[in-house]
Amino acid sequence: MAYSTTSVPTPDVDMPAHLWLPEQGTGPGIVLLQEIFGISDYVRRRAQDLADLGYVVLAPEIYWRSGDVGPFGWDSIEQAIGKVTELDWAGAVNDGAAAVEHLRGCKEVTGGTGIVGFCFGGGLGFNVAAQLEADGQGADALVAFYGSALRDLIDHLTVTAPSLHHFGLSDQYIDATEVRRLESVLTEQSATTFHTYEGADHAFDNPDGPLHHPEASALAWQRTVDWLAEHLPLGN
Repeated sequence: MAYSTTSVPTPDVDMPAHLWLPEQGTGPGIVLLQEIFGISDYVRRRAQDLADLGYVVLAPEIYWRSGDVGPFGWDSIEQAIGKVTELDWAGAVNDGAAAVEHLRGCKEVTGGTGIVGFCFGGGLGFNVAAQLEADGQGADALVAFYGSALRDLIDHLTVTAPSLHHFGLSDQYIDATEVRRLESVLTEQSATTFHTYEGADHAFDNPDGPLHHPEASALAWQRTVDWLAEHLPLGN
């Protein structure tokens, strides 16, 4: 597995990003969208996990337009929340779409191109996928872990591409009633898979934070691996 820094062309200037190549050097592409903390050690590990499976993984620095990209720790969560609060959401969606389009055109990508996002990145990924579909060049797959912005997005955006969503039923930011509403609306699209996890809080997949739920994390990740193998298949 090879790691390097890279950049993604945008209409303004190039956006900084991180690239992980699988051992064989080629494979389907995944744009990995960060939590509110930026490209943290956790995000890097998940990128490596995906590259180890055989995917070409691109993680753009979504905060790049506002200066300090982080990463921020749980001990500076107020600073991370502030970054999201001041973020130009439309600009971030455009940057995410540019990352997908760029990755799709890379010579290392020999299959489809999908999106995997965590928390802030899960909601952003949904919006990116919807925008790409509206432009006639949708992503091939979307995986969103507890996408908090979905509460506001699903009332006016639709993703018809295959998508997988994970939510804890003890999420302190998105209560169980809201999770069930999201499930009801999102699964109106036949290509949507929606999983819930009893006792799991928000950010349950992140072992570096206080909300980690090992059992839910392991199950959700295995489901993600299996789902990606079906909807973003690796070459022989």
